[in-house]
Amino acid sequence: MEVEIEASKMEVEEQQPIPSSTKKFGLKDYIQTNYGDDYVFQIVPRDDWTSMAVSLSTNAVKLYSPMTGQYFGDCKGHSSTINHISFSGGSNQHVLHSCSSDGTIRAWDTRTFQQVSCVTAGSSQEVFSFSFGGSDDNLLAAGCQSQILLWDWRNKKQVACLEESHVDDVTQVHFVPDHQNKLASASADGLICIFDTNGDINDDDHLESVINVGTSIAKVGVFGDSYEKLWCLTNIETLSVWDWKEGTNEANFEEARSLASESWTLDHVDYFVDCHCSGGDNLWVIGGTNAGSIGYFPVKHKGTAVIGPPEAVLGGGHMGVVRSILPMPSMQSGTAQSQGLFGWTGGEDGRLCCWKGDDSQVISRSWISSTSTLAKKVPRNRKNSRRCPY
Repeated sequence: MEVEIEASKMEVEEQQPIPSSTKKFGLKDYIQTNYGDDYVFQIVPRDDWTSMAVSLSTNAVKLYSPMTGQYFGDCKGHSSTINHISFSGGSNQHVLHSCSSDGTIRAWDTRTFQQVSCVTAGSSQEVFSFSFGGSDDNLLAAGCQSQILLWDWRNKKQVACLEESHVDDVTQVHFVPDHQNKLASASADGLICIFDTNGDINDDDHLESVINVGTSIAKVGVFGDSYEKLWCLTNIETLSVWDWKEGTNEANFEEARSLASESWTLDHVDYFVDCHCSGGDNLWVIGGTNAGSIGYFPVKHKGTAVIGPPEAVLGGGHMGVVRSILPMPSMQSGTAQSQGLFGWTGGEDGRLCCWKGDDSQVISRSWISSTSTLAKKVPRNRKNSRRCPY
């Protein structure tokens, strides 16, 4: 049977009292996506939220209903680790894209679960991240091994290879919302680069600015009223906030885990999963323990930089490291809130956990994302993996 949903008692870290100001969420159901030692890497929603895609360490992507957990089917074809997945928007919401260490970016029709197109970066390349954008919305950018490749996705013709800006794996590429000609890249070499993708793209003329974070970058995201802010999580679990337009640092948390750990009563925060932005300059960093508890810690990045006590805690669902979090969106708030749903998480225990609030009638809209831009999970750098099942 493909889906096994149950709510069961399990061994988790000892739960101590949570501050009254913290919203606590409990396990509603969980789905065991496998029967071995496989990981859940990333969970992403279709624009209309009729399905969600889940990438696994089996090199497959499974599709489920985010409202019921019903299993729809899977997409198989990659021969190595799937590093990033994302649905198309607009009239192509049924199309799912995935990139892999097998050097390909593939498109899948999720109605039939069949591959419909494939772009190849090269047999010796790995693709860690991809993004669609450009002034005419015709570009596909891919972060590879020390290179950024760009294609015109309409004809699959490669239009640029940027190979002088990074010297290590390019772990993230993102076209910036409201600045669709701007491409942000981040790398294990510790650099974030901003490119202008108008015209004939090359390193010499189109590299606009470089931010030196100083250590291997795992993940970045853009936020702010005009998407001018950038948050950065590194592979040594530091957090920093930047103004990418000005190239200035707004906050730097070198001891981010310790600061988060001091603000709650559960075990030490061992790692960060992601950052969450609900609009404007609001920012939370999501920290987790090796036993599977997760906290949403507010980040003050203006003036005196502070990581505050968690405003939401998810505990009792996972038995290992959490890799991805998918909060329910505001556009589905009527249905989701009527069921008391908060969202889904996936982890190294192979579980998809569905969460609900203690008071199912009230879920803070601070935790309901209205956009999913640039908050995409990428598996840790191979050299920094917590566990490696493959």
